[in-house]
Formats: sequence, C-alpha cells, structure tokens
Amino acid sequence: MRRVLLAPLLAVSLTGCSLLGRITPCTEADADSQVSAVWRPADFGGRDAVRIRLCVDDTCEERTSGSPDDPFASLPVRLPDDIGASTVPVRLTVTSAKSGDTVVEDSTRAKLHEQHPNGTSCPPTTWTATFRAHPDKGLTSPEGMKLQG
Repeated sequence: MRRVLLAPLLAVSLTGCSLLGRITPCTEADADSQVSAVWRPADFGGRDAVRIRLCVDDTCEERTSGSPDDPFASLPVRLPDDIGASTVPVRLTVTSAKSGDTVVEDSTRAKLHEQHPNGTSCPPTTWTATFRAHPDKGLTSPEGMKLQG
C-alpha cells in the first residue's frame, strides 16, 4: 500500500507539480525602478566627445559619451521602487567635453511602465521608462534604434 501512494507523490515532486497546480519557481534577477537614456556613442563624434546628463525630478546622473567602437551606451537614473505608475519630468543636457558648450538640450515627461523581470507573480516590480538621446532631436523613442553603424 505504501508503494502505491509513494510512487505518484514522487512523480509529482519530480515534475514540478503540486496537488494545486504547477509550481513556477521565480528567478532571482535584481532590477531597479529607473529612467534611462541610450545612445550610439558614434552619433556624438567620438571617444568621450560629450558629457551626457540625465535628470529625473531633481536627481541627475552624468557620464561621457563613450567609445565610438561601442554599439551603444546608456545612463540610468534610479527611482524609488515604490514610485508606481506615475509620470515624471525628464531633462537631457549634452555638452561638449572640450568647450563646455551645450550641444543638445531637451525635456519631456516620462510615463513609467510596470516591469516584472522575474515573472508576473515574482518580485521585484519595477517602474521604468527609456529614451534615446539623439544628437539632433534630443529625447526620442528608442524604438527601431540601430545598435550598429
């Protein structure tokens, strides 16, 4: 009698099923709520030719444009994890590393989108928006952005 009961329970446990349905393990990828800008460094004229500054509300991050050999670069500004589905002001300023002159200046509002990097029923829940830093147009959609020249 015991063998009859143990065999089905062993089969259920090895296949990842429970009596209530399938058990879905969560991955453990970490992620932050953030607004990001992405760009092709070659679009801004070469190695560290410009400084890119991205601000969300009063929080700013800054970095150089990067090597033109890199297919793309990015700059995230971290947000509070509990920010929710809000809309936040975003400012982009691109300045020449050599002269300090402003090359691109733009601002917009970002509608944050809910993300679940480990699956919908697994933590964390993050809120994100991504823009392309374009050398002529400022903040644009990254959709369709070619990552190679």
